[in-house]
Amino acid sequence: MKIPLLVPVALALCLPGSRVVAESARPNIVIILADDLGFSDLGSFGSEIPTPHLDKLAANGLRLTQFTNTSRCCPSRASLLTGLFQHQAGVGLMTSLQRDPASVGYQGRLNERSVTLAEVARSAGYHTYMSGKWHLGQDDRAWWPRQRGFDRFYGILAGATSYFRPADKYSLSQDNTVLPPPDDPDYYTTDAFTDYAIRFVREQADDAPFLLYLAYNAPHWPLHAPRADIDRFVGHYRGGWDRAREGRRARQLELGVVEEEWGLSPRDADVRPWEHLSEQEQIELDYRMATYAAQVYRIDVNVGRLVAALQELDRFDNTLILFLSDNGGAPEPRPRAPGERSDLGGGAFADINNPDDVSMVSYGRGWAQVSNTPFAGFKADSTEGGIAAPFIAHWPAGLRTPPGAIIDAPAYLIDVMPTLLELAQTTYPEERDGQPLHPLEGSSLLPLFREGQRVQPEWMYWEHRDQGAVRHGPWKALRQATDTWSLYHLDTDRTERHDLAAKEPERLDELRRRWEEWAHSHLVYPKPSAGRAVTN
Repeated sequence: MKIPLLVPVALALCLPGSRVVAESARPNIVIILADDLGFSDLGSFGSEIPTPHLDKLAANGLRLTQFTNTSRCCPSRASLLTGLFQHQAGVGLMTSLQRDPASVGYQGRLNERSVTLAEVARSAGYHTYMSGKWHLGQDDRAWWPRQRGFDRFYGILAGATSYFRPADKYSLSQDNTVLPPPDDPDYYTTDAFTDYAIRFVREQADDAPFLLYLAYNAPHWPLHAPRADIDRFVGHYRGGWDRAREGRRARQLELGVVEEEWGLSPRDADVRPWEHLSEQEQIELDYRMATYAAQVYRIDVNVGRLVAALQELDRFDNTLILFLSDNGGAPEPRPRAPGERSDLGGGAFADINNPDDVSMVSYGRGWAQVSNTPFAGFKADSTEGGIAAPFIAHWPAGLRTPPGAIIDAPAYLIDVMPTLLELAQTTYPEERDGQPLHPLEGSSLLPLFREGQRVQPEWMYWEHRDQGAVRHGPWKALRQATDTWSLYHLDTDRTERHDLAAKEPERLDELRRRWEEWAHSHLVYPKPSAGRAVTN
């Protein structure tokens, strides 16, 4: 998408075709990404977890209730930062310690045929800052954030870490320097990432606009939270996951973020009724969910700190803040042995909040389904539970929709880059360092922000781990890894309870054909060779 330019000025950078205009009208852009946060985990999307700062942004801004991601951590980050489908950017599966040159969609890092939001924004005169989780390639310094357009960086390069003491391959980095483990006994990643985000903005020496990408690792496993935060929630979840889901759906209906006719997806087949658990299991699972809730609560506290800093610096009114999640609630770890329960969360109870533990200690499949209320499926699935993201936009100087507007227009990650291009009043480059770029296919979200509607994409596509989906209007065809397909009408059944494949075979055939064409033209194929997809 090309944006008309007011003051064309050629830039002597590696992004031919980029342009910059006068600074005055261009907003600062803050993108806040949560990690493994489900659709219903914020108060403004139905949660019982108190998130007053994010809820205030929603009340004074807008919510998109049909914004979707790619269903997995690093593929979503690749798509968000490049405006491309993740396979085009080289992260079709996960970040890799081994590369398969024959499968260019699965290089496990951002490739040379993509350009990041930071690279484009910097070429347009923006300062560019990142704090938090990168997860887009760490084995070669050329793949790090500073080399992909960010002026400043503080955070982790890996996909997970201890919240209290990042170390070894999960260590912290600042700019291009790997840091030793922090020795502050009160260190906590969510707080520290916000500290550095605020610091970068405060240290800016001029009034030029900035792009800040604040990518929290919360509430991704392991379950780590400050003790005082956990204590706020212990005992709140003894009623179990069914009651929690019903409570969230009731609040969602009251808020208007879901429709009555969708109903509530059935309890997952691998999740037991709460009353079938032993008392000790209930106590442990209450504590796990309390810790998860504390992680979400701490995100909100820090969003409040960032907002206060922007207000103090008089940068708040002309700052567009976008908040979203990279995928739905995570059922990890999946069962590793016969008879192992996926609803218990994995890992020993005693390991929760161990500062040195980075094992997959999580809240389990039952609570993950609560996070994804009212939808079916989880992280890594192409169901709505895997791809639906809570999305908030706030921009006092730029939004034209009524405060608190709820917009149900479909949108997804590839729409963020065209939005930035329009805000920065610049154009998408044709190449990066001599490498031709994949063209953009998304469209700007600004019409939604200003008018509450836009021309909708005719076709939308998803794929991850041999699952996939295609959407045409209200119709969504869902592909399982076995290449079996189902069909849903999302206007009346976004919880995907009623498969219409048998009633609409011709429609399903057309959607399936379209998905196959897209998959072959967008580097979903060829898949990595056996034994090459080693992830970190």
